[in-house]
Amino acid sequence: MKKNMKHLFITAITTLLGLLVHGQNCDIIFSGKIVDFHNGEPIIDATVHVESLDIYTTTDLDGKFILKNLCRGPLKITFSHLSCETKTIEIDLIENLERTIYLEHHVEELETIVVKGAEVKKKTTAAQETIIKTDVIDDYSSGSLGDVIKQVSGVTSITTGSKIVKPVINGLHSSRVLVVNNNVRMEDQDWGIEHAPNIDVNAADNISVIKGAGTLAYGGDAIGGVVILEPKHPHLVDSLFGKTITGFQSNGLGYNISSSLHKTFESGWYANGVLGYKQNGDLKAPDYYLNNTGSKSFSASLQGGFKSFEKGFEVYLSHIDNEIGILSASHIGNTEDLVNAINNREPLVNEDFSYRIKAPKQDVNHTLLKATGFKRFKSFGKLNFQYDYQNNQRFEYDKRVGSDKNKPAVDLNLQTHSLRTDVRVDKLEGYIMDFGVSGRFQDNFANPDTGVRRLIPDYEKLDFGIYGIVKSYFNDKLTGDLGVRYDYNHIDAKKYYKTSRWEERGYDEDFSDIIIDDLGTQLLTNPKFSFHNISLSTGLLYNLNQKNEVSFNYSLSSRPPNPSELFSDGLHHSAARIELGDLRINKEISNRLGLSYRLNTKRIVMNLEAYFNHINDFIYIKPTGTEATIRGTFPVWEYFQTNAILTGIDASFDVLLSNNWNFNNKSSYVYGQDTKNDLPVIDIPSFRLSNTLSYSKANWKDLNIALNYEFVAKQNRYPDYSFETYIASSDSYVLVDISTPPAAYNLFNLSADATFDISNKMSLNVMAAVENIFDTSYREYLNRLRYFADDTGRNITVQLKFNY
Repeated sequence: MKKNMKHLFITAITTLLGLLVHGQNCDIIFSGKIVDFHNGEPIIDATVHVESLDIYTTTDLDGKFILKNLCRGPLKITFSHLSCETKTIEIDLIENLERTIYLEHHVEELETIVVKGAEVKKKTTAAQETIIKTDVIDDYSSGSLGDVIKQVSGVTSITTGSKIVKPVINGLHSSRVLVVNNNVRMEDQDWGIEHAPNIDVNAADNISVIKGAGTLAYGGDAIGGVVILEPKHPHLVDSLFGKTITGFQSNGLGYNISSSLHKTFESGWYANGVLGYKQNGDLKAPDYYLNNTGSKSFSASLQGGFKSFEKGFEVYLSHIDNEIGILSASHIGNTEDLVNAINNREPLVNEDFSYRIKAPKQDVNHTLLKATGFKRFKSFGKLNFQYDYQNNQRFEYDKRVGSDKNKPAVDLNLQTHSLRTDVRVDKLEGYIMDFGVSGRFQDNFANPDTGVRRLIPDYEKLDFGIYGIVKSYFNDKLTGDLGVRYDYNHIDAKKYYKTSRWEERGYDEDFSDIIIDDLGTQLLTNPKFSFHNISLSTGLLYNLNQKNEVSFNYSLSSRPPNPSELFSDGLHHSAARIELGDLRINKEISNRLGLSYRLNTKRIVMNLEAYFNHINDFIYIKPTGTEATIRGTFPVWEYFQTNAILTGIDASFDVLLSNNWNFNNKSSYVYGQDTKNDLPVIDIPSFRLSNTLSYSKANWKDLNIALNYEFVAKQNRYPDYSFETYIASSDSYVLVDISTPPAAYNLFNLSADATFDISNKMSLNVMAAVENIFDTSYREYLNRLRYFADDTGRNITVQLKFNY
């Protein structure tokens, strides 16, 4: 009986299993084809993996695959290939199914380079480009954009004191250097030497410095170069991380704090936020305080959006508010005081330390809003669309009394609306093509309620641009690009001129048709200008072997004059000088040649960059004398045009002396010549050299110690624009020497940092640095305040960086 029951039980189970197997219908076929998303070409030897069944197959010469004997139900299948982005799909099999799978393949990795082990995408193919990474940017958390990019050979700065720093690339600055923040071309009142970029470097994950017009996507007027700041890109994983940097500086008793937080989701959503604050009091030269050189800066940015391979969008909002004092001793009331200030080795105002910021000062805030989206199309490429809005409000305060004491002498509001669309076509093997069109409208309002004659008038400006760039990967050794851009610029201004100034400059003969109202002592005019500009950039990059490469780049750039160069007419209060533009000024045209060589071995990295830049109708400003006003007597600076040559060489050497010791050398030299007047060009950086000996020990708290030596030579090539002026108190003419450069100087700097693990998810980096160790007294040729005081002395910085 028991045997019969056992036999019946086994028979029942076998029958039931047979019915289940038959019910599952395990004869379903899943087949398809794997192709390149960019050009639709089949991908050979791609792997198809059914994870739950651990079944593998590969694609054939036509990119096809087939999986047989599959059962009904859900399956998770992964498709992968070398140099492709892995893709996973989930399907519910009911019957035979055929699919075409698109993988992203072979394009974007061609545009990457390796910097200290991290992949960073280059913006150009063959231009002279340097990328500054996060660890370097963090070291300058308390500084400015100009402070950070000075670490690149060939890049210096033109400053007003220590806190107003403008980048100078191969001798060119201001409107000739474009600053791009998170893919937005920054638009602010950048025409003044003492107008620094409104940028918080703590919001940048990396900074690209491109010498010359290496990229046409942002404009064709980058005669000097382009600086591109990029925030941290989202990684599509579930994560939450951030960092906080706080520091203290002994010179000026300054302090700063910056915090950033980043949240990403595997689904593609992400959000980033950055907050920062900096403040310092009066800075100090070795022998005295530099009164009224305090500053305050608040910055905030918020970024969020969605990103997948095929589509995405982003919204970005940033705001920065800067209040910056200007050395009290630099503001003089008459020519005699100016002569005394220049001839006196100490500032005429010498008081105790204070955090107070009083006139003369600047108060500038800048708001940026950006919305952007993209969509990739199969077998075609990528379409991007972007709108951005910027509001730049600049107040400049002069020393005033009575009811006007707290009223700004300059009140300018610049609003900018921009639209741009660009397309990347990457379906062709070995070629990438970028096309774009952009439009920009600006409205500048100069508030007349200041009670002071407006230096810059009201104006509206319209810009339109269209460009095309082709990048070609000829073979494993040779890469090249060619780009062309057309820009149309139109400016429509309303400006009052004193009748005496109008006639003195000969405008009554050349521009009588733009007068719209004659008020007797002054004229209301409506100057309108239109400029058509063609720009071009091309280059070749050739890899001689794995260690050596050479590149060549040529760029043609056209820069129309900015409103300051055209319309300036009066006292520029924060510069303490009268500035005069010229309605006859035409656009600059630059022809730049660049040649680079790079050696990269296990122990030596060397970069040599030479360039030749010929600029027709080069615009410059120079002193021409003095002029008496009701506010005192001030030097007069006028804009002129000439033809100029700027040529030079930038070099950097990085030598690994041993596993722990490293030596770095950077040097640069610029030769600037006014070929029309046979004079040196004004405000050209002198030869400079920087040597750094560093010690690192990665297996002990990532310890780094660096000793740096800087040498800056005297600029012996300068135009002598000194002039004589009448001094009433002595009834004599006195030479006003505002041309002779200061002496050469040497500086020594020391820094050290180490990283300590606090927990599995948190680390602390501690950095200490001493700038100008020996408290050397010196004056920098490109510091506008060198006439009145020495540069800053010794500064000790302590910084803590928490990563979490």
